[in-house]
Amino acid sequence: MRVSDGKRFGGAMGGLAAMVAAMAAAPARAEGMVGMPHAWGMGLQEAAGPIKEAIHDFNTLVFSIIVAITILVMLLLAWCVWRYRAEANPNPSTTSHHTLLEVAWTVVPVLILVVIAIPSFRLIYYQDRTPNADITISVQGRQWYWNYTYPDHGNFNFDSYPIAESDLPADQRHLYRLAVDNELVIPVGANVRVITTGYDVIHSFFVPALGIQRYTIPGRALETWMRADREGVFYGQCNQICGTNHWFMPIAVRAVSRTEFDTWVAQARTRFARADEPAAPAVAAAQGTVQIAQARD
Repeated sequence: MRVSDGKRFGGAMGGLAAMVAAMAAAPARAEGMVGMPHAWGMGLQEAAGPIKEAIHDFNTLVFSIIVAITILVMLLLAWCVWRYRAEANPNPSTTSHHTLLEVAWTVVPVLILVVIAIPSFRLIYYQDRTPNADITISVQGRQWYWNYTYPDHGNFNFDSYPIAESDLPADQRHLYRLAVDNELVIPVGANVRVITTGYDVIHSFFVPALGIQRYTIPGRALETWMRADREGVFYGQCNQICGTNHWFMPIAVRAVSRTEFDTWVAQARTRFARADEPAAPAVAAAQGTVQIAQARD
């Protein structure tokens, strides 16, 4: 090897090492931005709660199965190309059926689907609702903003609108299409029951880092839940096409300590007080359903 070749090789390896180091450091950098997409991100967003952790585990299981199947098929194809090439088989086989092989390629996929189905159903039921909710929040999708109600804390409610790029500080311009004027505030470690309804058309309340996604459908009340295990702001978007400004309907969930949450609630009850507004019907219906279920138990 010539010296110049060695230098080029060393430079290439150095560049590759730098790339690998940058990819390895990406999750560390992302820790400061948990709850939002970031450049050169690989895989799912970092988990901020138990639901997203469960989604990560299921994603890893399915991805591992896909990788194993892909490698197996590639090896089988390579073996068939080599083993049954024209030079090695001048007289091609006339075999048309193989009972054992046909049974195998029927039974094995069924077993694989069973392995996927069982944790899949468990995850679906886990995401559906929590029997031990600490607080309840009503989320209503509207064209094109969100309305939040806290029935457990005086039934105050407020609207959440996106912030225009020109109104963001220079060091926060990367939050354009994510930042909102009034964030949804929840306490860390609390199981938050979320009741979603629609006001006009179908929207979708989606916060990837918390693993929550539920449609907001006019005339229906749907239930789900979320929990943040650490403080931070977790961003999402409406992921159901809902009209002209669907692209500009962000969600921001801020998880704070219980003390800070109580302080915020005290201020919010005054700031967003609407004394003449009755209890949210969707929340009242959901609470009635829970009470009936508890009475039956």
